[in-house]
Amino acid sequence: MKFKRAIILVIDACGVGELPDAADYGDIGSATIPNVARAVGGLNMPNCQKLGLGNIVEIEGVPPAEEPSGSFGKMAEKAAGKDSTSGHWEMAGVVIEKPFPTFPDGFPQNIVERFEKEASVKTIGNIAASGTEIIERLGKEHIESGAIILYTSADSVFQLAAHEDIITVERLYEICTIARQMLSGEFGVGRVIARPFTGKPGSFVRTASRRDFSLEPPDDTLLDLLNKSNRSILSIGKIYDLFVGRGITENIKTANNKEVMESIIETIENNSEYDLIFANCVDFDEKWGHRNDEKNFARSLEEFDVQLGNLLDKLRDDDLLIITADHGCDPTIKTSTDHSREYVPLLVYGKNAKAGFNLGTRETFADIACTLAEVFGLEHKFMGNSFLEFIT
Repeated sequence: MKFKRAIILVIDACGVGELPDAADYGDIGSATIPNVARAVGGLNMPNCQKLGLGNIVEIEGVPPAEEPSGSFGKMAEKAAGKDSTSGHWEMAGVVIEKPFPTFPDGFPQNIVERFEKEASVKTIGNIAASGTEIIERLGKEHIESGAIILYTSADSVFQLAAHEDIITVERLYEICTIARQMLSGEFGVGRVIARPFTGKPGSFVRTASRRDFSLEPPDDTLLDLLNKSNRSILSIGKIYDLFVGRGITENIKTANNKEVMESIIETIENNSEYDLIFANCVDFDEKWGHRNDEKNFARSLEEFDVQLGNLLDKLRDDDLLIITADHGCDPTIKTSTDHSREYVPLLVYGKNAKAGFNLGTRETFADIACTLAEVFGLEHKFMGNSFLEFIT
């Protein structure tokens, strides 16, 4: 076996260009990494460049590598959506047939009233909004009234924001659990999200205690199959929440990209015998994409590239690293603060892997699950095609 350990590293929201059906989602022109690069006059990402990032699509400052050290391509999402849950599930082999429901005009009043009754809370908001925007707008009223801030977005989310001095984090989690239990069927949003914050009016800050309460995948994922075959899985970042812990052996909670990358490196340096490390770098999405902040998005990409260089130096000969994304979130599209329907990058690297192969345009994110199922000798029914033969 050429590979004994796999690492899936998700650079959240880092799409590379609009999908053919982008118009159906209002995302014409979205191309997160290329547009960010253009907006700041070029990116400095030498490690991603060497792997082949610039060979996937034209990116200012990241030219195509003449002899890439990795294999490269891009992937289309088969599922109808552009959210974290459907994207990550598809990477793990589960392609949802019906998109999660969205509520761009807010949730129906009868649902809100039922939630308030079951959770013993009052709500304010119930609109689609940016998280930082709605906290600034309604934070003072929340503090004065004690009513929890309810909001959504173009994605399938039921988000609840509360100041930690008004509603404790533990109580907020309880409230979100109640919401998760009642939101099913036609109201079965992909995620209920706890959004704690601190500070004073004019200077509110969201904390690292965010927690996602996801639906459970409807079928066995790659993680489930690995678990059933006595393989061990380490999740880092929000992966655990997106899969409701299913199949995961151990979880590391993180506050930012730096902690994610440090956790991966520390795990490798300790020779921890996990078969799969599944990690998500969320800063691109949560801190910069939704805030239309292309300058800090660019800075974060360049910081990630430095951290990636440190990771590449630590990999074992039998490691297989797969870098990808779950959707786009183009901060240069000022008419939107939401995710964008885009192709995602696919970079594959291993000291025992062939380099420089163009993996082309993959029809589904599930090609990752098919590939790793083949690596680990797992029987599966995943949609998609393995690309293992091209890198070995």
